[in-house]
Amino acid sequence: MPTVDCAPAVARRRLEEAGVEPEPGNTDHERWRATYEGATIVAYEETVLVQGATPGRAMALLQGGADRAYLYFDGACRGNPGPAAAGYVVVSGDGLIAENGRRVGRMTNNQAEYAALIDGLEAATGASIAELQVYGDSELVVRQLRGEYQTRNPELQERRVRALELLEGFDSWSIDHIPREINERADELANAALDAAE
Repeated sequence: MPTVDCAPAVARRRLEEAGVEPEPGNTDHERWRATYEGATIVAYEETVLVQGATPGRAMALLQGGADRAYLYFDGACRGNPGPAAAGYVVVSGDGLIAENGRRVGRMTNNQAEYAALIDGLEAATGASIAELQVYGDSELVVRQLRGEYQTRNPELQERRVRALELLEGFDSWSIDHIPREINERADELANAALDAAE
């Protein structure tokens, strides 16, 4: 369950600015809780936790935005197809905006790569970022998004369209292929999600 680097009072203010009114907590230890974009946000005395299958957008909202940010994404698959997971990290010059790794079911490695990209783009979309630079170690996904490779597989076509729709929400964006060793944190998050489910 991700912990947000944000004081409860700041988190509450950002939620209210987004039109979300927090409710009282369910236990004596909870200060308040709220629901945003499919995630549940729970504030304790000095900590804010985000629960749910898709916490990225809530985390990005709570941690504030940046003019320019960098998204690193990676999918992991045990077998092809096989159990799969997606990991992403969104950072700016001010530090971490959002990161997460989650199981995405049974799929191919390329599908998992797209799942990681889409998760990261959704998190970045909620963070008021103007310029986004995207990096991944999947040459196929990078080249398909650039239009250098055709996307013949219907499942990948659908994911490519969704990714491009999300990218249109930024003032400017770019996507580049990087070596796996530079994509270490996104890879760690995806693999940790797979390991946790075993």
